[in-house]
Amino acid sequence: MKRDLLRIADLDTAEIQHLFALASRLKRELKAGTPHPLLAGRSLAMIFEKPSLRTRVTFEVGMGQLGGAVLHLAPGDIGRLGEREPVPDIARNLERWVDVIMARVFAHDSVHDLASYARVPVINGLSDLHHPCQVLSDCFTLLEHRGRVAGMRVAFVGDGNNMVHSWMDAAARLDFDFVAACPPGYEPHPDVTAQAGARVTVTHDVDAAARGADVLYTDVWTSMGQEEEASARRRAFQRYQIDARLLGLAKPDALVMHCLPAHRGEEITAEVLEGPHSVVFDEAENRLHVQKAVLVWLLGAG
Repeated sequence: MKRDLLRIADLDTAEIQHLFALASRLKRELKAGTPHPLLAGRSLAMIFEKPSLRTRVTFEVGMGQLGGAVLHLAPGDIGRLGEREPVPDIARNLERWVDVIMARVFAHDSVHDLASYARVPVINGLSDLHHPCQVLSDCFTLLEHRGRVAGMRVAFVGDGNNMVHSWMDAAARLDFDFVAACPPGYEPHPDVTAQAGARVTVTHDVDAAARGADVLYTDVWTSMGQEEEASARRRAFQRYQIDARLLGLAKPDALVMHCLPAHRGEEITAEVLEGPHSVVFDEAENRLHVQKAVLVWLLGAG
């Protein structure tokens, strides 16, 4: 039976641990110069409704390192899903030509419909509700730096967006505490919060969230598609910034994380982003290794 990765809750704990072990192996082999063409002869279609740096490069380079072929479908090629052509038709065409589909979309329904109609695996490269590849890579980065994920306290400061939803899914699967500090009116989706269970807390109190945290995490205040809200969001989020003061409330060895791109001086100061606690570029690098593991696992090659 084919599997998809639309959100981290699609995976059980053992499957996530397997992906981390596979990512670690693939990373070691890459660093050692050992080829691993596990997906030779396989092909990946990448659908982009939104621009991308990390998602495009890591999937494209990763599939190449695995020996496979990549087809990049930009907005000018395919349009917004469901407008030029119904999503079921796109899915039933692509499944005849490629072995796996990755889609970076505005609406989560689009990637859900792709997965429902395609007989090949579908990966959510980002939607308005979830960003599973990013948070899996973040947790893998924590595992590398701290040797564990379970039992940690991860504090997210900012918008209750897709990143928060994926962190909530991860907390439920990997047994760590996650607290999201969001301005009133910008809380995460209540259904996702409820599904995550007792390991998850939502608050408006930034200091309370950061106090004693092992990890401070943030994302941009205004995501793609929200540009008209930028001024209102800057006002609402003024206190929701990771700066030296907030970092001082966390544990002395706390890690600072950001999914990038970063707006220095808004959600995070340059001092903290470029400081010794920051592992943001390790996270970005690990997108490559974790997504390779996802591709290999979904296609039954490892």
